[in-house]
Amino acid sequence: MSDAASPLDPIFTLSPRIQVLPIVHGSGDMAQVVREVMLSQQIDCLAVPLPPSVEPLVEEGIAGLPVASVVVCHERNDEGVACCSYVPIDPCQAVIMGIRVARGEGLARAYIDREVTSFQPTAWVGPDPYVLKSVSLASFAAATIPFLPPPEGESQRQSRIAWMAFRLHELEIEYQHIVCLCPLVDWPWLRQAYQDRMPYVVPEKLIERPSWWKVEQDSLYFLLGELPFVTQLYEQRREEARSDKHLSIDGIKELVLEARSRWLASRSSSVTQEVNWITPQLLQRYFHYVRNRTLLENRLKPDLYTLIHAAQQMAGDAFALILLETAKTYDYHADSSGIDRNVNVRMGIGEIQDPGGEILPATNRLQGDPQAWRSLKLRPQPPIPQKQSWAHDWNPYRQCSWPPEDLRIESFASHVRQQSQQILGADLTRVETFSTSMEDGIDLRETLRKWTTKSQRSIFDLQVKVTPPVRGTIEVLVFLFEVPADPNVYTWRTTWFAEHQEESTLSFYATPFSTQMIGPGIGQASYGGTMFLYPPRPIPDIWENPRYNFATTLEERLLAGACAHSQEPHVAVVSPVPLKASWRNIARRYGRKLVLLPLNRFSGQTVARLRQFHVLNGHEIRSYAARFIRE
Repeated sequence: MSDAASPLDPIFTLSPRIQVLPIVHGSGDMAQVVREVMLSQQIDCLAVPLPPSVEPLVEEGIAGLPVASVVVCHERNDEGVACCSYVPIDPCQAVIMGIRVARGEGLARAYIDREVTSFQPTAWVGPDPYVLKSVSLASFAAATIPFLPPPEGESQRQSRIAWMAFRLHELEIEYQHIVCLCPLVDWPWLRQAYQDRMPYVVPEKLIERPSWWKVEQDSLYFLLGELPFVTQLYEQRREEARSDKHLSIDGIKELVLEARSRWLASRSSSVTQEVNWITPQLLQRYFHYVRNRTLLENRLKPDLYTLIHAAQQMAGDAFALILLETAKTYDYHADSSGIDRNVNVRMGIGEIQDPGGEILPATNRLQGDPQAWRSLKLRPQPPIPQKQSWAHDWNPYRQCSWPPEDLRIESFASHVRQQSQQILGADLTRVETFSTSMEDGIDLRETLRKWTTKSQRSIFDLQVKVTPPVRGTIEVLVFLFEVPADPNVYTWRTTWFAEHQEESTLSFYATPFSTQMIGPGIGQASYGGTMFLYPPRPIPDIWENPRYNFATTLEERLLAGACAHSQEPHVAVVSPVPLKASWRNIARRYGRKLVLLPLNRFSGQTVARLRQFHVLNGHEIRSYAARFIRE
């Protein structure tokens, strides 16, 4: 039993028969505390802060759990405009958990809130109940007292508190052991009203009987206190009779891992070399980043915006979108066999759309932390019919690249050429005995090896490295992203010429862009292999040149073209596998040498960004392409 669920502190005692349990709405951690307190004590009645009018429908909704639903109270505001308040039938709500436990234990329930024609919520942000894992409920509640807003005189909140105090006096006449679930923000004033026997005002007459509706799947985020995926995990643990003590945080980890599995499953089967670049190391940095951002926002648990924004920054739009869809998953909602009335409604922040289509201002009677809209730009995949329409309108005689991608890949190619130059220089390095200059530094390994063979040693026995300057440059650079490359996958093979002197002549094989349209006149493809020729100059298309018909694979033909058009003796090759004998034979055929750089020398995320590129159907498409291309 946790500290928070230990026998209640005397400060929660109103009388020998009544104990108050201060709660925070919309928290799975607080719901756990309510469950453990009720199961650890002798109770014969549970008093809940809801009006009697919603009792039949709330009880019916709880019987239908884990299918989430909502009980709506129809109201009118001061201007006479139709509005409503609602009770979410949410497994992670402390009040719902209390009623659920009471039903299972056969305990009496009393709905003691005052009936009102227009419910007025109390705006207050409470502390994160996750702290109850290490702090007692008494300490948690006492620490908030200086920050609780007192009720204004003759306000609806004051009258509701006075009525609940009166109802508790009535209940203690009939029951011996009563636990009252009271919102933390009202707890001290309920105690005062009970002790002072504050005068009460009789309940108001309702405009209309409450309704019970099921909520659409995509609106559950606005109904549930926890993320729908985490709420589903709570219900799964309940069915399996497993502990859910730390599920509010462990559920976030399971959410990210499930999103990663879905992301891997969604990747194209042709993209195998970098498909697993969301590694455990990247996820570890992601969780550290999420933790730090959460603490900076004065919270202990991350919200959905923090999770998605961090995923976008560290893993890209594609993973962030899948994480968002995973967070909205609630599989129990698909099976509504336990609900007889299957009327679906949609919800938003502060509003609800009734079955007739009318949008009503709505107030949550069990509101946790206030919800607010926060903008985040994520580009989802367009629907298939729209992709087909864009592909049909494509002009096959007009193609050009996307300049930001050109700059990125040219910069990376320049970086690879510099590394190739360093490899060539390392092959020319020799070791000499120190005489008058330290040259390019001391070679410790060779120095120590020779010292062990001499009886007398001096400073002049030092061995130094001499690295002569490299002659020539790397003109042609070849990237092989996947070996062996499937010719049935990489069906698009062409040569692009540079638009200006800062670009390379490019020859490549890739997936067809026509099957992956992301915008009007914008296609997306993935390189299988590519050759960069810099400085640029026109060359015949290597894919149609019969001189290279001796090549049996796409890689061999690309390397043959690279070696044939290189004016330098060395050709740099970035490959996921060691150089094959057939590749070396092709290089010897043209009097060239291949310089290998392993593909795993570069991060998987970098490789993934380089492989993906976009084709535009004309230069005018560049004016709006940024609206559709995800960086």
